[in-house]
This record gives sequence, structure tokens and C-alpha cells, in this order.
Amino acid sequence: MNKKLFFALLFLATTFSVSAQLLYKITGKGLEKPSYILGTQHLAPISFVDQIPGLHDALNSAEQVYGELVMDSMMTMEATQKMQAAMLLPEGQSLTTLLSKDQLDRLNAYLKANIGADLTNPMMAQQLGAMTPAGLSMQLSLLMAVRHVQGFDPQNLFDAYFQKKAKEQNKPVGGFETVDFQVRVLYGAPIERQIVQLMCFVDNATIQEETLVSLLNAYAAQNLEKTHEAIEMKLGNECDQTPEERANLIDNRNLAWIKVMPQIMQEKSTFFAVGAGHLLGEKGVLTLLKAAGYTITPVS
Repeated sequence: MNKKLFFALLFLATTFSVSAQLLYKITGKGLEKPSYILGTQHLAPISFVDQIPGLHDALNSAEQVYGELVMDSMMTMEATQKMQAAMLLPEGQSLTTLLSKDQLDRLNAYLKANIGADLTNPMMAQQLGAMTPAGLSMQLSLLMAVRHVQGFDPQNLFDAYFQKKAKEQNKPVGGFETVDFQVRVLYGAPIERQIVQLMCFVDNATIQEETLVSLLNAYAAQNLEKTHEAIEMKLGNECDQTPEERANLIDNRNLAWIKVMPQIMQEKSTFFAVGAGHLLGEKGVLTLLKAAGYTITPVS
């Protein structure tokens, strides 16, 4: 997509939105102090926090911050080694031998068009060719984000901001999940399915970019419903999540979080910052909190 068009659309969405809600207050069911939950967008620039009504007050009033995981845990040598191991094929294997000739041709065409070199380049073959299909898909997604999202910095992530502010204020930081769990979620699919998902990314590059634009437009407009719609976009083929994949990525995690959130909120007023895709839907965190007896109020 034309870069000027992308930023024009992003500006329009931000300026003319009439449905703006990403932050919610959680009260009731015996809570002495309110807690808060924010739907985040992992690719959003940190500067966007200043656009969310009531965010700084909520963050400052909370006694602790919780995320999907403790972000600093991703920075340890052990976590780095686990991530690298999950993203690399076993020694002796490579994408050039794993993929069919047709699949390899399609992948090389994408790499040539978007990076300027493909796996026929020895350096590219050494670096990218050793990755698992899931690992390469993740790297290509990040490159797309860096190319199209103004202000996105993989070394300075939006979700990490809230935990950083908590530490500056000497507040506890917690996470629902471990590094091991997230590695399994991101890279644990069978290799055959990883290949399908990699080729879906390569073959639908234009759709991927359009979906990214729709997602970021919706989030910039602070329209949680439109954000949810963009996340749930389907192609109607094998590229779509299976019910099991959907459950593992979203629904089961929501249910696991809901089991521990009551105790967390009872002990301390908490600011939760989790992906916006987890909030809405029949099995979304907001619905589950309401079903558990809490009052959910938009913060404005």
C-alpha cells in the first residue's frame, strides 16, 4: 500500500472517530478499590498512551501492573535461548529442503520484492533459511510493521510501557503467562501447519497489509469493536485459524486469566494491559468479568 495513503487513512481514523473506548474500570464484587483493564495493540507507538482518556490517572492510581507476561522476563539470556531454539530448524534442515520447489519459488519472490534478496543469496540462506516457517513468518510480520507503522520500535514496545512506569513508581509487576508458554503459543504448531501459514502470509501480502491498516486505523480511533473485527478477519480458506488454534491463542488464555484475576484484584488495585483482541466476544475478558459479577465501566 502507498505509504502516504496509509498515513492519510490513519489520520482520518484518529480524527473523525465517534466510538472511542480502550480502557475500562473494574468494580464490584467486594473490591475495595477499582482495577482497570486496557486493550493494547502490540504495534502501537508508545506516544499513543497520551491519546487514551483517563489512562495516566488509572495507571497512577493502581497499586500494581499486570500484562500477558512480565516483559523483562523476555530479556534474559535463558529466554533468548529458548526463543532462538523455537525459531530455528534442527541442524541439517533448512527451508530450501523443507519447502517444495513451488513453495520455495513463491517465498523467494516475496523476499526479493520486499527485502531485495532471497534464499539463493548465501547470506540470506544462512540467516533466514535456517528458521522454522513460524519463525520466518514472525520476522516477516515485524518487517512489515517496521515498514508501515510510523513510530513502531521492536526494542521499545507499547505493552512494555505500563510495566516500565510501574517500576519507576516502585510498584509490583506481574504476568499471567511464562516465556515457555508464549513460545509454545507462537511457535508450537506442527511443522506442516507452519508451512501452510508461511505460504498464506507470502501469497496474501496485499491482504496482510490492508488488514494491518484496518487494524491500526481502528485502534488509532480507539474503536475496540472495529479492532476486534479486523483481528477476526477471515479469508475463508486454510489460512484461517482452526477452532483449536483460536482456542489456544485467545479463548483458553482468557479463561485462564479470569481464574486468577479475582485474587489479584482483591490483593491490590491492578492495571491490566493485554491485547485488545482478548477483550471482546462471548469468551472475551470483559464478558467473562461481567459474568463473574464485576461491573465494567468505560473510562472517559
